[in-house]
This record gives sequence, structure tokens and C-alpha cells, in this order.
Amino acid sequence: MKTFSAKPGDADRQWYVVDADDKVLGRLAARIATVLTGKHKPIYTPHVDTGDYVIVTNASKVRVTGKKAENKMYYRYSGYPGGLRETPFSEKIKSKPTDIIRHAVRGMMPKNKLSRQMIKKLKLYAGPDHPHEAQQPDTLEI
Repeated sequence: MKTFSAKPGDADRQWYVVDADDKVLGRLAARIATVLTGKHKPIYTPHVDTGDYVIVTNASKVRVTGKKAENKMYYRYSGYPGGLRETPFSEKIKSKPTDIIRHAVRGMMPKNKLSRQMIKKLKLYAGPDHPHEAQQPDTLEI
């Protein structure tokens, strides 16, 4: 018996749409990361991108548990002395709700060049509408 190893052309890409309305951020991000990497498929190969496309709608309605809504901070650093900027979750959800989900999913992806290719298959939208109806996406239950 031989071990199957997928080639880059073997992946049959599907499109999935996820409604993030009232979903917990961490559980949502973990499921999305699994689909983006292709680990839900039997042809999964670690060094080949076999994942699918994921469209997330209603990103502004995602929720967190406990006191994370008040205490969770997002940091960015310019590289200069005194250049550390921090933004609380409560402000970030109002200004850039798609960045919250992208940040959570990126943290659950492998840390390599392949994950930078995989994260491009994540399409995020703050509202309920998306421009990908032509791809006929299936609903992904979380």
C-alpha cells in the first residue's frame, strides 16, 4: 500500500458561506482555519494547499465570551520607540470587524508561506451581503 500525496492540481475547490451572527469568535475561527487548510478532506497533504474558499458574512455580529469584550486588546507596533498601539475589542468591532476574524483565523493557521496563500481564500464582509453568488457557495454549519 502506498501513501497518497496530493498534487497542486488535485484539489477540487469548494466555496462555503458562514454566517457569523451570534457565533463565538474562537470556535468560528477554528472551523474556518480547518476548511482553509483542507484538513476536512481525505486528500489533505501538509505541503499542498488543498483547502476551500470561505466567505464570512455578518462579521460585525460575532461575539466573545466572558469579559473579553471589555478586556481583550489588539496590538500593533510600528517598529519605532513608543510606537506600540493598542485597540480594545469594543472599538475594533465597531471600526474594523473583519480584522477581528482575520486575526483569529491567521493565528490558527500554520506559520509558513503556504498559510499566506491559504489566508487569501478567506473573504470577509461586515454585513449580510457578499458579491460571490456566482460561485454558488454551500452553507457551512459551525
